[in-house]
Amino acid sequence: MGDTLEKNDLAILIESKNPIIVIESHEEARVTELLTKVAIKLKKPLFGWHLTEGLRRVEMTSSHFAPLEDTQKPDDCLKHIKRMERPGIYVLYDFHPFLDEQHPEQVRLVKDIALQFQKHHQTLVLVSHKLKLPEEIRRFSAKFELRLPCNQELEKLIHAEATRWALNNQGRKVRTDKATMQRLVQNLTGLTLSDAQQIIRNLIYDDGAITDCEMDKVNQARYELLDLEGAVHYEYETAHFADVGGMTKLKQWLEMRRKIFISDQDMGLDKPKGIMLVGVQGGGKSLAAKAVAGMWGVPLLRLDFGALYSKWHGESEKNLRESLKLAEMMAPCVLWLDEVEKGISTGDNDGGTSKRVLGTMLTFMQENKLPIFIVATANDISALPPELVRKGRLDEIFFVDLPDYNSRQEIFHIHLSKRKQEPEQFDLQKLAEATEGFSGAEIEQAVIAGLYAAHYGDKPLCDETLLGEVAATSPLSKVMAEKMVALRQWAEGRAVVAN
Repeated sequence: MGDTLEKNDLAILIESKNPIIVIESHEEARVTELLTKVAIKLKKPLFGWHLTEGLRRVEMTSSHFAPLEDTQKPDDCLKHIKRMERPGIYVLYDFHPFLDEQHPEQVRLVKDIALQFQKHHQTLVLVSHKLKLPEEIRRFSAKFELRLPCNQELEKLIHAEATRWALNNQGRKVRTDKATMQRLVQNLTGLTLSDAQQIIRNLIYDDGAITDCEMDKVNQARYELLDLEGAVHYEYETAHFADVGGMTKLKQWLEMRRKIFISDQDMGLDKPKGIMLVGVQGGGKSLAAKAVAGMWGVPLLRLDFGALYSKWHGESEKNLRESLKLAEMMAPCVLWLDEVEKGISTGDNDGGTSKRVLGTMLTFMQENKLPIFIVATANDISALPPELVRKGRLDEIFFVDLPDYNSRQEIFHIHLSKRKQEPEQFDLQKLAEATEGFSGAEIEQAVIAGLYAAHYGDKPLCDETLLGEVAATSPLSKVMAEKMVALRQWAEGRAVVAN
């Protein structure tokens, strides 16, 4: 059904008398097969040009048509097409290097053929991985995009590759389960058939299994294959909430919404849009942002505001749109806006660029219907634009306060365990009492410093060593006491305490 629609759409585009059709795709074989079907349907001859071969007839028969003489060079090929005056479809593969200001003759020849379309009905189809037409011929062109596979087609592709593997391995079945299969289909969304097929083969042929732990590799490969420009970076390591001390209410809130977000079925509830985490530096906001993606089993993308802004008018908004396009292609995903107040403000000292970027982001947040969960983290609430923090843009605002007594014990337990220590050998209650006013990051650094001190003294880590490092630390809660008070006052009535 999908192939038929795609064939009909391309046929309509050709029949609509567009002299030039642009197809940007890495799937050259699939494009050729589709064009062949369209040519047969329209009863038009189909010619294809490659730099290594020249121009030749393309047919769906066993006959092989040799390339036409003296058509290997780009200008010779175009001159030949122009002289032929023969109605038909002429496919030029990887012609993009010859359509710039360094090649005015080729550009003029393409324009000549386009101008004579009403007389000779010659359709030029330009197929490349990426192609930008010069102004002289852009107005004569139309763009066609290959349809991406739907979930059913991806499932069919997985079953086909599993069957192929079984035939080559004495009938053994590929090991997997239904939930993992659903995640794989979800994580392949946005890829072409050939790219999805390659990833599936790599998964199956590696060990004859498709496992949940391999989904991170799938997301990484998917991000790299999409190859879109922008200021969004894939975070290769996502934490689990087992690595985050405290934040009980935040964990409960996310757990209640997890199934709704990752489900591809309509469950009668709006998918969660996102949250904002406000708090002091080192309080665990960044770790929590990573943990959301780890908990929900989806890729984490971080928007780099430093790479977003450009001195050229309009470029910053364009960079943001390209970045958001990548997020859409990676959906379902978590989009992390780290220290959002530094990237989106409402000042007038940048010619209005930040206001336009804010407008673009707000429009996306309001209109987006795809499963993209935004996690915005902020340290300075005074710099946050009011349009961003009002309800409706995001689902909830959480205030990440300094960890309480129980959370500090949990944080010590986590960081001691991560460094191959036995938490049961330490007085966690005493350590928690001594670190009142410490952030999670400051507790982690006390553990790290204690390990260095123990190693230097050639002795095992103990409570006394840790307490010595704690005593030598001046936490941010003391250095920035006024800011902590202001943050808590702002959060009261505006935000939910994360712990």
